[in-house]
Amino acid sequence: MTSTLIDDPDWWRGGVIYQVYPRSYQDTTGSGSGDLQGITQRLDYIASLGVDAVWISPFFTSPMKDYGYDVSDYCDVDPMFGTLADFDALIARAHGLGLRVMIDLVLSHTSDQHPWFDASRQSRDNDKHDWYVWSDAKPDGSPPNNWLSIFGGSAWQWDTRRRQYYLHNFLDSQPDLNFHNPDVQDALLDVERFWLERGVDGFRLDTVNFYFADKALRDNPALPPEEMDFSIAPDVNPYGYQRHVHSKNQPENLEFIRRFRKLADEYPNIATVGEVGDAQRGLELVGEYTAGDDLLQMCYAFEFLSGSTLSAERIDQVFKRWDEASADGWACWAFSNHDVVRPVTRWSMSIDAIRCYATLQMAWRGSACVYQGEELGLPEAHVDFEDLRDPYGIEFWPEMPSRDGCRTPMVWRDDHPQGGFTEGKPWLPVPEEHRARSVATQEAQNDSILHHYRRVIAMRRSSPVLQRGEKQNLEAVGDVLVFERHLGSERIWCAFNLSGTNGAVARPEGQWTLLDVDVQATAQDHSDNTVRLPAWGYTFLTRTL
Repeated sequence: MTSTLIDDPDWWRGGVIYQVYPRSYQDTTGSGSGDLQGITQRLDYIASLGVDAVWISPFFTSPMKDYGYDVSDYCDVDPMFGTLADFDALIARAHGLGLRVMIDLVLSHTSDQHPWFDASRQSRDNDKHDWYVWSDAKPDGSPPNNWLSIFGGSAWQWDTRRRQYYLHNFLDSQPDLNFHNPDVQDALLDVERFWLERGVDGFRLDTVNFYFADKALRDNPALPPEEMDFSIAPDVNPYGYQRHVHSKNQPENLEFIRRFRKLADEYPNIATVGEVGDAQRGLELVGEYTAGDDLLQMCYAFEFLSGSTLSAERIDQVFKRWDEASADGWACWAFSNHDVVRPVTRWSMSIDAIRCYATLQMAWRGSACVYQGEELGLPEAHVDFEDLRDPYGIEFWPEMPSRDGCRTPMVWRDDHPQGGFTEGKPWLPVPEEHRARSVATQEAQNDSILHHYRRVIAMRRSSPVLQRGEKQNLEAVGDVLVFERHLGSERIWCAFNLSGTNGAVARPEGQWTLLDVDVQATAQDHSDNTVRLPAWGYTFLTRTL
């Protein structure tokens, strides 16, 4: 199929990216796990949403201890998901539909079954002896410093072969690479080039702020209790007790990102988005990593992925912090992904609230990321302990919800016992309550959440102002959030009532008219210079200067 992609190096700016978790999207073999051919079969559906790109979570060769985020071969497809030929077919089909494909590169660490680590742990003098972060024990045999793992406990694991500790910020089967070694950087850039040559259109860089650790391995300081933030790790995990100034966020990171971007720029229209995992400096880091045309095009932080209620006041605070810390950067805003409780459950959202927040995400400045099933308004699934697969969730059960609740299979049909996902036994159970919100069910309902997502994405794609315009005059007026977007002489005024009761806000001065889009909320009253909005209502006004 001939590519229908438009030549646009800035396609990502204001673009909408759809995330696929491949193990849970579509199974074509009856194995109970999704695969690349399944994604290819469903690309027509993804294209019908109107999104610009699809981001595919890791499908590389892996022992799957962290379900693909522990890579043992960066340049091959795990047999569970198919073959490189299957990936090539996926790229060709996506490009034929006008979809770009971004893949998830996990560069901060590998699996302990990667050949690089197998070689590194053999001795202290082989040619890969310093490809990972190794250190001697303290005189009493304890770990080199006080660094903690996000997955609980010390970030150091003893290795009996080398009689040294190795660093792991996540599972002890995910050793951290030593980015201070230029050979490691070169090897990872070779991985980048491998996939660029296969036709990918960009990369989502997992844990991008974890690449470098302090070369001197200095202890992290404690956080005062009043500053502790458990939005990255739950309060049952001591990770939130430290200020992680030495174990991540090192200044050398920017130089590697520049090398990564320079190679990407050798290919046309490539985009990069970095995942910044930091409760203390998230927005500041997004600004650092995206400010300038030699770094990442965009990053997303965790501000709207936490359990904090997404009120008008909170959004106002986040964007004002963003303006102070990252005015020259570019964010990719997400409400959901494969690691957090689905927002319908996290924020106790009604159907009207789902529509309101979906519209809001497509109206504010930045790019947008939509996680599979979010367009169906799926709630978090309950997964019994005996069915859990997530090592993080198992470790902290029952005090912390497992990530498996947001990773259950996509529901395509309501008349199939596994929701049309597989003919076998699914790797995670398909919730009965999800089948009632299946794609087939919502396709037949003109007022469904699915069709609403299509409408708001179409609204965004049809408006250069909403895609790439500036933002100004953002304000929380009670429960109503108001802001303006502008590009050239065109202005769009946006008002969102983020509550379950009626709200009102002063109409902006000047000659404004209703924006002609089919997602205007019903029953707005614009009389007496006041805009009255129903519960979860919103409106758009426009003018040309």
